Amino acid sequence: MAFSKTARRAKIKRRIRKKITGTSATPRLSVFRSNKQIYAQIIDDSTGKTLVSAGSFKNKAAKGTKSEIAAVIGKEVAEKAKKAGIETVVFDRNGYLYHGRVKSLADSAREGGLKL
Repeated sequence: MAFSKTARRAKIKRRIRKKITGTSATPRLSVFRSNKQIYAQIIDDSTGKTLVSAGSFKNKAAKGTKSEIAAVIGKEVAEKAKKAGIETVVFDRNGYLYHGRVKSLADSAREGGLKL
């Protein structure tokens, strides 16, 4: 019985979210990647509010390969988090493999000063 890509990712996502929750002390950095764009948001799951978000759709500074764009978005979300007073987050890869664009976003968020 073969699973589709989306069903497989949904299954992995459920498994990850069972263990990871964002609190007000350590919110969750969630990553969403489509075929062309990448988005990151920092979420407080106890209140259900998005605290900080960044995406490649309207970002003019993001140019280059998809991995380079993801790195720019990681830096941007880290800067916004610093302004909001967020130092430490829990990384939620959202069912994607920690590889390529997701990895470059996480690494650049670390370089920007976030503790993942």
